[in-house]
Amino acid sequence: MDTPLAPPAPSTSSPPPVMPEASVATATLLFVDDEPAILSALRRLFRPMGYRILLAESGDAALEILAREPVDLVLSDMRMPGMNGAQLQQVVRERWPDVARLLLTGYADISSTIAAIDQGEIQRYIAKPWDDQEVLLAVREGLERARLRQENRRLLALTQAHNEQLERRVAARTSELSQVNAMLEQAFADLRENFLLSIKVFAGLMELREAGQAGYSERVGQLARRLAAALKLTQTEQDDCYAAGLLHEVGKIGLPDALLRKPVSMMRGEDLALYRRYPLLGEAALMPLSGLRGAARLVRSHQERLDGLGFPDGLSGAEVPIAAQVVGVAAAYEGLQAGRLSERPHDAARARAVIRGAAGTYFSTAVVDAFECLLTTAPPPAPSDLELQASDLKPGMVMAQDLLSPQGTLLLAAGFVFDAGVINTIRELVAREGLGIVFRIRDTRPKAVAALT
Repeated sequence: MDTPLAPPAPSTSSPPPVMPEASVATATLLFVDDEPAILSALRRLFRPMGYRILLAESGDAALEILAREPVDLVLSDMRMPGMNGAQLQQVVRERWPDVARLLLTGYADISSTIAAIDQGEIQRYIAKPWDDQEVLLAVREGLERARLRQENRRLLALTQAHNEQLERRVAARTSELSQVNAMLEQAFADLRENFLLSIKVFAGLMELREAGQAGYSERVGQLARRLAAALKLTQTEQDDCYAAGLLHEVGKIGLPDALLRKPVSMMRGEDLALYRRYPLLGEAALMPLSGLRGAARLVRSHQERLDGLGFPDGLSGAEVPIAAQVVGVAAAYEGLQAGRLSERPHDAARARAVIRGAAGTYFSTAVVDAFECLLTTAPPPAPSDLELQASDLKPGMVMAQDLLSPQGTLLLAAGFVFDAGVINTIRELVAREGLGIVFRIRDTRPKAVAALT
């Protein structure tokens, strides 16, 4: 198999010097220690990294600096006269919760360390004498965690604002006709009740960041559900596979755009380490939703491998759930064709060959055999759907498949039933915007009539 689905785990040899990205290098670090020699050593260590360095010899001095200077990370000593490190970090947490907090201690005082972790929510503590690479990496990770938290809040606020803007537009366009307005209110009520449809909408929103990837998540979800059915998994497992396929990349929402555009086979070093975290972030994002907890576990494990070289947990053999392998196969097959895993996209035949070559190492032979059988078996004949323009729509007609925007967001779901109010609104929109939308409608005519047309 000459195209890896995911690079093997990094080696345990000594890492190269940690060099921050440009955005992180502009961060401001505050070092707090009552020993000037320690502060000087820390400043010498971090100055070449491009950070802005601030120094304080006491907790009170550190708080004065924080009150007047923007600071991204505080690295404080544990034992200091007056205010100790635990007390300082507790105040920092309460007054500046976005500031990353690390602890430097030269004492084997477990009770003080526990107090610092509990009271100040310390992200990590480092023992004196420290290892330079450990300190550099700890600061880098602390800043990255803080950046991800801020990015998450920004995206949530952006999503909320986007949703509010959409609601205002809908209300404005439907206020003229009370019948249309009532229909849209019912449609929104149905949308809230239809959990699966909400998932599909969210999956489409995630694809807005990736040009040319419209429908990718839907293809992964559909393939995962079909493969789960072929393996005779339970209905709940089939539904979880579909939802996990739709949302398997939700953990990538906080990754940089440049990293998202880079194929996995070309990732190295910190890029690869950051990429390997996305299944954990995806599980954490989905676990609060009770209806998605089964899917969340599959999102966490879909990059595991039978040979133990997967991530994030390094599971092996029977430890890798069959349903997680199902999602992994579907994501790998579609990802290879979309150019996500290798430098050049694969055609369908080559992608199938790669999956076949992964049997026994990445995926179980039973799962790969079922996948092969699924793709070689002709699907049941699909109904002869009608392709209609907006002017041909009639009340009672039913959408045969999802209608997606060019960016991949869901406009109308399969199964949607048209009524006169919706048709009038669509026709007005098509005429006003000059849209060339083709609607795939279920052919409900008698077979004899359909054969004559």
